[in-house]
This record gives sequence, C-alpha cells and structure tokens, in this order.
Amino acid sequence: MADYQAILYDVQDSIATITLNRPERMNSFSNALLSEWTDALRRSAEDDGVRAIIVTGAGRAFCAGADLRASAEDDVLRQEAAGPADRRNGLRFTVYRVAQALEYLDKPYIAAVNGAAVGAGMDMASMADIRIASDQARFGMSYVNVGLVPGDGGAWLLPKLVGVQQALELIWTGELFDAAKALELGYVRNVVPHDDLMTETRTFVQRLVEGPPVAVQMAKRLVYRAMNQDFMEALESAQAAFTIAQSTEDAREGPAAFREKRKPNFQGR
Repeated sequence: MADYQAILYDVQDSIATITLNRPERMNSFSNALLSEWTDALRRSAEDDGVRAIIVTGAGRAFCAGADLRASAEDDVLRQEAAGPADRRNGLRFTVYRVAQALEYLDKPYIAAVNGAAVGAGMDMASMADIRIASDQARFGMSYVNVGLVPGDGGAWLLPKLVGVQQALELIWTGELFDAAKALELGYVRNVVPHDDLMTETRTFVQRLVEGPPVAVQMAKRLVYRAMNQDFMEALESAQAAFTIAQSTEDAREGPAAFREKRKPNFQGR
C-alpha cells in the first residue's frame, strides 16, 4: 500500500475510506493531497476487494478547497508570477485529477461531510454519488467572495443536484449555509449527529456493499450516462447493461435466495 501522508487510506469489510488529512489547513488542497487522493481512487477502482468508497475529512473540515495561504512551491492554482498562457493547464494537471479518476470509478462513492465544505471543497463533495452530512457540516460556493468563478466543476454539478435557480443563487451570493439548509435543498441525503457520522455512513454503505457488485456498478454508469442521452439512447444502454448483468452468477443467486428464503450471497461474478 502506498505510503500516504496527506490522506489516510483504509479498507475494511470491502469499504475503502479516504480521509483527507491536513486538519491544520482544513484539508485544503496541496499537491500531495491531490496526488494521493487521485491515487487512492484509482487503487480503489482496481481493487476487487473494494466494493464502495467513503471520503471524509480529518478535524473540523471536510475540505476548504484551495489553500489561500499556500507557499509558492505548493500553490496548486499556479498563480504566482504566471500569465494566462502558463496557467491554462494549471487546474487540469492538479485539481482536476480527482475528477478524472472519478470518471472511471463505477463503485459507489459516498461523501461523509464532517465539517466545512466550501469553494472547491464543496465541488469535491458534489462529485460524490451521495452525501451524508454531520449536523456540524457547513457548505458554501465561496468563489465569488475572492473574485473567482466555480473552477472545479461546480457550475455543472450543482444545478443537477439542486436546480438552476438555487445553484445560481448559491454561486452568485457565496452564501455559507448549514446542514439543515443542505437537506432542505436536497443536496445531502440526510443529516446525522456529528459523533455518529462515520457509523451511520458505514451502515448505509454496507447495504450497498452487500448488493451484487456488477449490477450496482453498471446501474451507476447508466444513471450518469443518461444525463447526456435522450430516452431511446438510454434504453439502448440499459439493454446492453441488462444483458451483461443477466449473465452473471449473481443474477442466478438472487432468485435462488428468494426462493430459498435466505439472504443472497453476491460474489461479483
């Protein structure tokens, strides 16, 4: 296993947990954190022993996005003494690596938002399939407060989660809002007491882990593809995925368990 420093990585009961581990900087970005986060996602995607991934933060924040106090050598935005031509690929080769790794992650990816998720940190939470929030979580699309626009996919992600009108209001105002408001907006699945966050999240994720892995992963891919397909294209994709899922041993195990009145034992085959 890689010797990570800026994150913690643990696998138990088929669940990988990625913990952003720069609590002294509210888990804001550094080159090391982004590189290790990307590596952990790819490792999880390739490990057949991992069926789902949880991402959370150490300390009082989930992720504060860009580190506004970063030293010049660790400025992931590459703004120091650089012109537009020098910066044109700055995000692509730093922050966007996490999003790129997630494009190839069909396994469930759940954010346990333990504290502040602001700016690009909120964008990172928005990339999760499902968000479960501590009652101490805080959210904000704070780019506008420093004269910037959403730089980590927020303008694409947020409208899909809360609708265009709410997304624009949050982006334009940079308003900081609490977990209760996030639940009201439909941004998070549920809000739980802070001390119960990881227990509640793992309990939920364990339900996903016990499902048939091929079907779970293909269903995720179908949902995301359908966002950019018309209905007939989505039906064609569903037919192809259904054919593959139908050919698995798990597709026989499910009906057999039902007939025998027992819990199915899905193996991912």
